[in-house]
Amino acid sequence: MKLLNFAIIKFTICLIIGISIAYIFTVSLDFSIYTTLCLSVILLIVYLIEKRTFKKTIWFGIVSFLLMICLGILTYNLHDQRQFADHYTKIISTETNSSSAITFEVREVLKPTAYHHKYIVDILKVDNQSVSGKLLLNVQKDSLSNPLKVDDVLITANAIQNINPPLNPYQFNYREYLKRQYVYLQVYADEASLLKLTSNSKSIFGYAENIRDKVTQKLKENNFKKDELAIIESLLLGKRKDISPDTYNNYINAGVIHILAVSGLHVGIMMYILSWVFAPIGWLKNGNYFKMALVVILLWCFAIIAGLSPSVTRAVTMFTFVAIARNLKKPTNIFNTLASSMFILLLFKPLFLFEVGFQLSYAAVLSIVIIQPLIQKLWTPKNKVLKYFWTLFCVTTAAQIGVAPISLFYFHQFPGLFFISNLVILPFLGFVLAFGIVVIILALLDFLPTWIAKFYEMVIWAMNTFVDWIAHQERFIFKDVSFSILTLVASYVLILGIIHFFKKPNYHRLMTTLCFILMLQGVSIYEKYQNQTDEFVIFHKSRKTIIGNKSDSYVEISSNLDSISVSKENSIRNYKVGSSINHIKLSELQSIYSFENEKLLVIDSFAVYNVKSFKPDYVLLCNSPKINLARLIDSLQPKTIVADGSNYKTYVENWKSTCEKRKIPFHSTYEKGAFILRN
Repeated sequence: MKLLNFAIIKFTICLIIGISIAYIFTVSLDFSIYTTLCLSVILLIVYLIEKRTFKKTIWFGIVSFLLMICLGILTYNLHDQRQFADHYTKIISTETNSSSAITFEVREVLKPTAYHHKYIVDILKVDNQSVSGKLLLNVQKDSLSNPLKVDDVLITANAIQNINPPLNPYQFNYREYLKRQYVYLQVYADEASLLKLTSNSKSIFGYAENIRDKVTQKLKENNFKKDELAIIESLLLGKRKDISPDTYNNYINAGVIHILAVSGLHVGIMMYILSWVFAPIGWLKNGNYFKMALVVILLWCFAIIAGLSPSVTRAVTMFTFVAIARNLKKPTNIFNTLASSMFILLLFKPLFLFEVGFQLSYAAVLSIVIIQPLIQKLWTPKNKVLKYFWTLFCVTTAAQIGVAPISLFYFHQFPGLFFISNLVILPFLGFVLAFGIVVIILALLDFLPTWIAKFYEMVIWAMNTFVDWIAHQERFIFKDVSFSILTLVASYVLILGIIHFFKKPNYHRLMTTLCFILMLQGVSIYEKYQNQTDEFVIFHKSRKTIIGNKSDSYVEISSNLDSISVSKENSIRNYKVGSSINHIKLSELQSIYSFENEKLLVIDSFAVYNVKSFKPDYVLLCNSPKINLARLIDSLQPKTIVADGSNYKTYVENWKSTCEKRKIPFHSTYEKGAFILRN
């Protein structure tokens, strides 16, 4: 089947290209509007000419594709909230705002950190002026206060701040992640600085949050344990913020993290259950239409309760197309269905394209559709039980092949025992979901028998225990795998080449596949060569000092951390993976470092240095030394002063002021992140 013969697939590809162009490059809103209008007029003219002359030309297709690309650019710009005239960034900024009264409404509750509750809020007013836009709210934790809820309206006078960029190399870019949610700035507050206002308005998200909270409260009343309750909330309510880090990591390492994110698997099971429950409606006259409408409405209600995440939204959109096509008795093509759902989603949420869950969802479904039949043909068991588990194995393997490059690119690890965990868990997932719905309904009706609650809790406990056992088979977990964007693209090209060959093996396809293998090897060699650059890095670490001296695929780490802390330190792990480093050597902090004929002097809390010994190019201040920086600058005359995260912030501010007066560069890792020297 020649997929590109389907117009919707071509249009979706062009829309993706347009969104990507707008994301990478800055294209003005006016330009995208005028270009889209001009191309629309040109397309209409070409259509009328062809219709009148009864002659098809290539120009209609070319203009159509260009129009779809421009539509992608326009869609991206129209959803960029900073383009709105009433966006709060047009009124206040991080530089000028100090005392504006900000009125906001809580829109989403995020997973809390060790010190703060975190929320996405909609800004309603700045002082008395109505505005729009999203903000990240960080509320200091207090054992006596209750967390905020969706639709709560509050006011604060705290200053808006920038969201910090990554402070260490290859660190997760939280600011860029929030930017894709249209969140550009943040505010810190405590309970005393927040004034809650009376509000009777309720959004659909607020009702959904109330439903989730009510379900959780009813389950707690039936004495569900914390870990089991968290898994139930994740499976059926899309609420993952209460899952403990250990449990979450176990599901990642076991290769079954996808069952905790409400996605196509869950929605497909829900659709099957609903279709079975409402089957009698189809016996009535025009009953199939009512059945279809009821199933679709309930699926979208489920999506709303689950938080409208990219994965569940994608799944419900796709299954909506499937349900409508089935009801109209028309043959459905899965590629058309996927492309249609993606096209609609990206028109309304263009930045879904860059969500990991969105990418994994489509990669998994496409892989199952394309690869699973090829694997299935390798063996045809006659026993029904063997056939069932063989089909399940084929589906799981196909999905993992499709998502493996994306998983390695984002998470840098691959679970080797994924097929075992999926073979055990997936056959029972339908039962877990269906029985869970029954448990929730009975709990809401205050009619949940204790033995049913205990039985369901035991099922979830058994699943958690099995996942924990698989996750602790660490020999089969491939961690800290370096995987770049080039390797990602080359891997998918190779996968497509292999699929192309196995569909119809011949000499030319074999040669093409071998060329793709050589291309992947070439990318690996190129990146290995690129990573041979020597670097000297002073990392940012609160209350600690970490220095890295990299040479080829080897780095020496000097720090005042103990060996156990070093092995758990994320900044070192991220640097190791991002730089494709094979070996790490640990050493004590030194007073003097040399890199490419340049010297760095380390001055710690003892504040001891010898003026007569040498003139350093750089001076690192760590552990808050009590020194006269002006005298040090006059004596040593360094090119740059560096202060890392081990210093008190008040000291750093004073040193910065001194350096500005002396007109000497000052690098604070609190503000600028890690200090890096390269050859």
